Amino acid sequence: MEKEVFENNIAALKKAQLHLSASSESVRNGALRLIYEELERDKDFIFAENKKDLEEAKGKIGEAVLGRLKFDEKKLKSVRDGILDLIALSDPIGRIEEKRELDFGFILTKKSVPIGVIGMIFEARPDALVQIAALCIKSGNAVILKGGKEAVNSNRALFKVISAALEKTSLTSAFLMLIESHEDVASILKMDKYIDLIIPRGSNAFVRYVMDNTRIPVLGHADGICSIYVDEYANMDIAVPIVLDSKIQYPAACNAVEMVLVNEKIKECFLPKIKKVFNDNGVIIHGDEEVRNIIECESLGDDDLFKEFLSLEVSIKCVKDTAEAIDLINRNGSHHTDAIITENAENKNLFFSLVDSADVFANCSTRFSDGYRFGLGAEVGISTSKIHARGPVGLNGLMSYKWLLEGHGEIVSDYANGKKVFHHKDLV
Repeated sequence: MEKEVFENNIAALKKAQLHLSASSESVRNGALRLIYEELERDKDFIFAENKKDLEEAKGKIGEAVLGRLKFDEKKLKSVRDGILDLIALSDPIGRIEEKRELDFGFILTKKSVPIGVIGMIFEARPDALVQIAALCIKSGNAVILKGGKEAVNSNRALFKVISAALEKTSLTSAFLMLIESHEDVASILKMDKYIDLIIPRGSNAFVRYVMDNTRIPVLGHADGICSIYVDEYANMDIAVPIVLDSKIQYPAACNAVEMVLVNEKIKECFLPKIKKVFNDNGVIIHGDEEVRNIIECESLGDDDLFKEFLSLEVSIKCVKDTAEAIDLINRNGSHHTDAIITENAENKNLFFSLVDSADVFANCSTRFSDGYRFGLGAEVGISTSKIHARGPVGLNGLMSYKWLLEGHGEIVSDYANGKKVFHHKDLV
């Protein structure tokens, strides 16, 4: 696409976003309901296009990525359920977050508004396209969608179905754009005049590339190196299923566990148990010397310590106590999702207080780090940033705010010279 034409299209997207943000909740929910229905009606077309991608990708990508690429009845149900959940959530636009009377009848209001235009670059997961588009419709944001090249047919099909549904509403699909080329990605990174936020989901190298090549704010995470610390006070009846679920439920996900830290006081009890279930499920263990003295496994090299495998592999290391586990996680982890398994309240609270991650869990799987499971109406990604949004980014993470001040001829000079005085009375 020619540069001038492309830029004009992005500018038009920004105008369309203003129309979307001014629409009523009932209109936006009605659009989501239509998308919900059209996805079911056109599922055979979507599955056929997805099959093309799967056949093209076989032998070229790993099994984990292939699993992400597949869009079947199960994933269709998941995204449709997510749309219903979104419809049920309260309208995020126009919420009064603060209201203050600065002086008699002089009212300041802080009101929630959409961020604006979002550039969303995501991996080969067709279901992500539906989730992102639905979240942006509900939150009043325009979005530029760039999916992984392996999912090109699936993404085109889903975009076509969603756009067709929107054309039946008063909104139209003018606030959605699908791009496919690397050249287009490079172009949007330079469009800080029109684009308000970039959300990249992909490899560490790709996220770093985005951050280094744009002046647009970037939201997301580079790595998903999640850890579980099995404390000396862990309940073995729940520890083994939690660790297993965290690894095998979806090993290619960014919230799958990659490092298991085991208190040395329970190593003789825990390690044989976890080895058995890992062996039964095809998980390769990389253990330090202390681990290998108890169970047979691969050696834990320096490169395997806090490595993001994204596959059926996991590292296991013994530690002396909760403090050492916390220190290792904070120094070597990616500040994404980390968990402790313990029945000791003091150790749990210490872990909650000192682990510097977006999501910190106790006695449950790391796989719960997810916008849908958090009740956020799905997610556009997980953020390890501490500014604006942190953890699963759902509706609230796609909102900003504006200050509205209503006066009656007030001027600053009157307050500067003492003629008038602020009383700053909170009204909500």
